[in-house]
Amino acid sequence: MNEQHGQQHGRVAVITGAGGGLGVPLAHRFAADGYTTVLVGRTESTLRRAVESGPDGSDMHAWVGDVSDLAAITALMDGVAERYGRLDVLVNNAGLARPGTVESTSEDAYRAVMSVNVDGLFFASRAALPHLRAAGGCIVNIGSVGGMRGDWTQAAYNTAKGAVANLTNAMALDHGSEVRVNAVHPGVTTSHEEIRTALAEGTPLRDRFDDRVPMRRPGDPAEVAAVVAFLAGSGASYVNGAHIAVDGGLTASNGQTDLYR
Repeated sequence: MNEQHGQQHGRVAVITGAGGGLGVPLAHRFAADGYTTVLVGRTESTLRRAVESGPDGSDMHAWVGDVSDLAAITALMDGVAERYGRLDVLVNNAGLARPGTVESTSEDAYRAVMSVNVDGLFFASRAALPHLRAAGGCIVNIGSVGGMRGDWTQAAYNTAKGAVANLTNAMALDHGSEVRVNAVHPGVTTSHEEIRTALAEGTPLRDRFDDRVPMRRPGDPAEVAAVVAFLAGSGASYVNGAHIAVDGGLTASNGQTDLYR
């Protein structure tokens, strides 16, 4: 275990959308910190690969479930709490993006994005709250800079992530006396192979990207996971309703390019 990580033995964390993308490094970080870590997703094979590639000696478990199905995710959360005796952390990471404008996005694509990003977070939180309350636990929602500012051709995704941001506020008000609720809003990270390829140094897209991001690089998924782990830990015991952008400074800008460089 990395010495700089917290020692969280005996605590139980559920990470949704844990079979790919940002979910895998999130799950690995919690496992490295000593949590019993439950990886939730729709596809057992991807969850199994995430477990197998986890830190040595970690306590990781794959649970297949659909966060957008209230009955299914309720049964899953109840099962986790029963099997492991408690539930301390829920990381609502499951997400889906489908490119398109209001005009070009199909109804099916719109419904799918809203179902995973909004319904899934709402239902998973509802299912987990009784168990989190009993343990004095917390929720960390994975939003996006796309929920704080707009993206071109991401009308449905921006709508959904905007809802995640304000749902975080509502949950922090309603439940914060017993269950802290916070959100992390990543910018672009190298959690997907296609993004790593598209933003390789020297490409035109990378040049345009660096012109907008003060740190002049995409984020590493581990950098997002570190912030999520902090919010889940005792060091954030008085942090409730916070929104932390992990975006290299992108949302600090008014959108104008550097006119003097």
